[in-house]
Amino acid sequence: MTLPDIQCCVIIPTYNNRNTLRRVIDGVLRYASGQEVIVVNDGSTDDTASILAGYGARIRVLDNAVNKGKGFSLRKAFAEAIRLGFENAITIDSDGQHLPSDIPLFIDAAIQNPGALLMGSRNMEQEGVPGKSSFGNKFSNFWFKFETGLTLPDTQTGFRLYPLGPLKRMSLFTTKFETEIEVIVKMAWKDVPIVPINIQVIYDKNERVTHFRPFRDFTRISILNTWLVTLTLVYYLPRRLFRYIRKKGLWKIIREEAVKPGESNLSKARSVGFGFFMGIVPIWGFQLMVGIPMSIVFRMNKVLFLTAAHISIPPAIPFIIYASYKFGGLFYRNGAEITSFENLTLESIHVNFVQYFLGGTLLAAAVGAAGFVVSLMLLTLLRPKR
Repeated sequence: MTLPDIQCCVIIPTYNNRNTLRRVIDGVLRYASGQEVIVVNDGSTDDTASILAGYGARIRVLDNAVNKGKGFSLRKAFAEAIRLGFENAITIDSDGQHLPSDIPLFIDAAIQNPGALLMGSRNMEQEGVPGKSSFGNKFSNFWFKFETGLTLPDTQTGFRLYPLGPLKRMSLFTTKFETEIEVIVKMAWKDVPIVPINIQVIYDKNERVTHFRPFRDFTRISILNTWLVTLTLVYYLPRRLFRYIRKKGLWKIIREEAVKPGESNLSKARSVGFGFFMGIVPIWGFQLMVGIPMSIVFRMNKVLFLTAAHISIPPAIPFIIYASYKFGGLFYRNGAEITSFENLTLESIHVNFVQYFLGGTLLAAAVGAAGFVVSLMLLTLLRPKR
């Protein structure tokens, strides 16, 4: 089948998949006629090399002397595709679960969505899908949404169409299965559109060979997600919020969040109170890193939480620190006396750290409780009834 020319190649990473490799390559050559096919032999120890040799010049073979991992193979193939001048690359697994007959779906979608990352979306609820695959996909989908703000039905599929332009400016560090997560998160961070494509999937336990090692690979994925979540909290989430606020307008967003249906007044007031608490509690530099995940876990209104948390804007910080010290003095009197702002220095805070920390925590709780009560009263009075 001859496909429209969108400067696309097909990449097939393979490792010891002799049972299904020939069928996958034959299907790709049929449904992607005229496209360059790049097969990466990742140090296979079966007869993969002789199978690939039988195709001659119809495919381009890249060899890893020893098994390096799927991510390493993909990165090697991406570099080769970029060197050859391709703008897009379709990746398809060699274990037989993907059907090459779906390749035209990706080509059509690429024509309609130029520059987009196209993700094959498998039906993970169909009969025969391994339980660990379904669980792993849900696990990956959750963290992808947290890290990017985007919802995808299938983030672990290996059947994808990558735009290669963004990869030229991207640093990838992983080499195993987790690379497929790293690359889509970083593409989302670069604002590459991501479009899911419904595809077929086959799980034949009699011939399919999977090299996913649950303990080792879940550990690698967890370490990667820990790093990506840290980057999200420190930089990418604040950037997304800032861009959203700049685009729509801060006061308009706050007003809409305060009156929008679907949340009770109690939930909104709880978000405001928690925001005041996290804005004052003396863990400077970590308030949002702690508060944002907690607001997500406890299903709070993130906009109201972040607005209230900004009670600790720079001009207010000296007043909060001084009030924390004085408040702590009601319960702890072993510190040196600070009578005015002139006495408020880093050294004095260090000497009175216990009094300051205790007072700051109690002050945060008191202001948070007051914010909760006042906002609940105002919302009850002013919010339009549903």
